[in-house]
Amino acid sequence: MERAASVRAHVYITGRVQGVNFRYYTRQQAARMGLNGWVRNLRDGRVEVVIEGKKPLVDQMLAWCDHGPPSARVDRIEVEWEGISEQMNDFTIRYWGG
Repeated sequence: MERAASVRAHVYITGRVQGVNFRYYTRQQAARMGLNGWVRNLRDGRVEVVIEGKKPLVDQMLAWCDHGPPSARVDRIEVEWEGISEQMNDFTIRYWGG
């Protein structure tokens, strides 16, 4: 069986995604899946997420980001695929960017 490659997704999420615990739930979901990376609010109202891990798990996390936690409303997600850094070993919440 072929091992899944590790990937890095840089994600921007638009909608009602701040003030609804999006960062907390994102960290919880990513940690549950064994993914690395970080999540933060942006000053323009979006949420930014970087996810690293095996491609099938990152795809599952992106599907979760497409709807988010119960009180969120996701209008759009933008995904940019980047080279894996392998320097992250957990999933954290960062505070304010952009």
